[in-house]
Order: sequence, then structure tokens, then C-alpha cells
Amino acid sequence: MSNARPTSSGSNLRHHAWLLAGIVALLAVNLFADSAFLKLGWRDGHLYGVPIDILLQGSRTTLLALGMTLVIATGGVDLSVGSVVAIAGAVCALVLGQGGGLVLTLLAALGVGALAGGINGVLVARIGLQPIVATLILMVAGRGIAQLISGGQVIIFSHAGFEFLANGYLLGLPVAPLLVAAAFLATHFFLRKTAAGLFIEAVGDNETASRFVGLSAERIKALTYVFCGVCAGFVGALTAANIRAADANRAGENAELDAIFAVVVGGTALTGGRFTLLGTFLGSVLIQTLATTMYYRGVPPAIAPVPKAIVIVAVCLIQSEELRARLRGVFGRKGGVA
Repeated sequence: MSNARPTSSGSNLRHHAWLLAGIVALLAVNLFADSAFLKLGWRDGHLYGVPIDILLQGSRTTLLALGMTLVIATGGVDLSVGSVVAIAGAVCALVLGQGGGLVLTLLAALGVGALAGGINGVLVARIGLQPIVATLILMVAGRGIAQLISGGQVIIFSHAGFEFLANGYLLGLPVAPLLVAAAFLATHFFLRKTAAGLFIEAVGDNETASRFVGLSAERIKALTYVFCGVCAGFVGALTAANIRAADANRAGENAELDAIFAVVVGGTALTGGRFTLLGTFLGSVLIQTLATTMYYRGVPPAIAPVPKAIVIVAVCLIQSEELRARLRGVFGRKGGVA
């Protein structure tokens, strides 16, 4: 049914091994520069330390990347997730300001995300717009929508239950990474224990062939955008809870880039087809470890994207089977001449 090259389990293992090597290398550099970098402590009834900060701060990128993985697996991309984060955060502040409870606030955030994802899905799957164009519309308009909801102001709120989602601890561990881990595991088991994952890969591999075997490619693609929007809505709630405010200008800023980087570095091809959720998770950890490294090394925020881009390109090149084959050919010929 598909003419795409399948990703073997052995290839996935090699991708994951290189990602783990990159994470270990970054940790080793930091450990060499500061022996306390990996130190964990117990204070006020919970663990603290840089590794906990990496998991806590990286949880939002990981959740965005989870939804982005399925969209990219269908051959699409969603550039609007950062704006959806801002919209969802503004909606959360609005609902809380009107006396809404925790459940209602979360439902509002997830509902806004699902609506945004549904709009993208209709534009891409039903109308036939290119994904980068369709999602760019909401990426640009979304900030304006968030500004309208918040009245152009940073809305500050106070709600202990809502703030617990991002800043609370359970059994000594931060709640946010636990919630994201639960979402990741639930998604993994749903995709691999049902035919849903196979359907997504089939559409990404060859959309025309998938239609011939009876799959509704449009519906599958649209649902991946809805799921991506729901993830972005949840991230918007976590972001607002973390800072106890809704900031339509800065919330989710450049978040779509980190999510796409995590997916691609994790081994999911932008052309669609096979995907790996474990690779996405490791890619998110790598990016957050790199960001934390630059923060601790005092790299100015304006310069920070440069080393991040260099590391990401380096990891992608290392993972490239074609590049490694060419290098083996070059060094093999040199050895033969000698």
C-alpha cells in the first residue's frame, strides 16, 4: 500500500541511541563545569535540582511535540500551536476571573484548542490548503484573538487548584511532568494497541493508496490537527498556571519551533509516514537540556538560538544514514589506497 521506506526497529534504536548520547554529552559538559549540576536535594517535601527543572520546564514542549508528532506523521505541520497556547491561557484567565472552577477552566482550554485544531484540520484536509499556509493563518491571527480576549492586558489571577497543575508536587515530584507522562503513555498505548497508529502512518506514507483501501484520509488528518490543538490548549493552561497570569504577547512564543525541532530530531520525517513517540520525548529532553545549559552558562537570550540551531543540525547530521554511508565510503577508499 505504501511506497515509502519503512523505519525499522533497528533504525529507531540507532536514532534513540544518538539522542541519548547527545543528552549524556550535554550533561557531562555541565557536570565538568559545575559538579553540582546533577545534584538532587529534598526541600519542603519535594525534590529539587537542575534535573527536576529540566523535566519541569521541558514538559510543555514535550506535550506540544506529542501533538505535533501525529500531525507531521500525516505529512503536515502546525505552525499555530504557539498562538493557540496564548489563546487558551487568555481563556483560562477569563473563566477564572468570572468565578469558574478548575474543571470548567480546563475544559474551556481544551475546547478552545480542539476548536483551533478543527479549523486547521478543515483547511488542510477538507479545503486542501497546504498545511504551512493553513496553520500560518491561525499563527498570525491567534495572537490578535488572544489580545482581544485579554483586552490587551496581562491578566493576573489566583486559584490554588489551577496553579497546582503547573507548580504543585505529588509524592515529591512535580505534577506537570507527571501529567505529561500520563498523556504520552495514554497516547502511545492508544496508537499502538489499536489500528489508529497504523492508519496515521498509512496516510502519511501514501494518502492516495490509503483511500483505495477504504481509509478516510481527510478525517484522519483532521483528527490529528484536533489532537494537536488539544495538546496546545493544555499547554496554554499549564503556562498560565505556571506564571499565574495570561500573557497574550509572550505565552507560547516560538513554542512551535521547539516542538517541530523535537519531533524532527527525534526521528520522525517531515515527509510523513513512520513516527516515534519515544524519539519525540528524547528530542524534547535534548532541547530543554540544551536550553538549560545555555541559561546556566550565561548565554544571552538573543544569541541562544544560534547554539541551539548548531546542536540540532549536528544531531540531525549524525543521525543521517546517507551521511554516515558517504563518510564510510570516503574513509574506506582512503584506507584502500593506503
